[in-house]
Amino acid sequence: MPTILSHVAVPLALGLGLGSRVISRPLLLLGVVASVLPDFDVAAFRLDVAYSHALGHRGATHSVAFALALAILAWAFARRLHSSRFVAFMFVGVAAVSHGLLDMLTNGGMGVALWWPWSGERFFAPWQVIEASPLSLRRVLSERGVAVFRSELLWVWGPATLVAGALVAWRKLSSSSSFKRAPGGTA
Repeated sequence: MPTILSHVAVPLALGLGLGSRVISRPLLLLGVVASVLPDFDVAAFRLDVAYSHALGHRGATHSVAFALALAILAWAFARRLHSSRFVAFMFVGVAAVSHGLLDMLTNGGMGVALWWPWSGERFFAPWQVIEASPLSLRRVLSERGVAVFRSELLWVWGPATLVAGALVAWRKLSSSSSFKRAPGGTA
């Protein structure tokens, strides 16, 4: 898995790129929480739940179904999030599902139960370019952790920065007067 710090790259890139008029601060915060929440399944290790179990690490909480459940909660609380239901649903859903998708790009573990509960099969992406993060804080702060952070800078933060920049540029270009239609429907 990427470190918990890098899972937040997706909602931050989208939220900052789309701007506060689209993604309110409460919604951005919920998106960040949704992007890291799947890794709370590591508590299963302390409860003697096997890694390969549906409730084990990278199991049910890393699935599209879990992301959908979080998105539905955001939809239900959209007003409190100062957002439309559609935006809240989509933003939190993308933030949550990005966790499992990023984990599928790592070179360690047993894969991701992306389609749980319909399938218990675990998947990796065809390209496993992200160094898998150690599960202990001590090992994250070691030389191995430094290699993981370098990998995440290249494969997570770099693309996220490009996406955020592209969204900001798109927002600025679409709001400039040269891209607005003149009265009468002609440009």
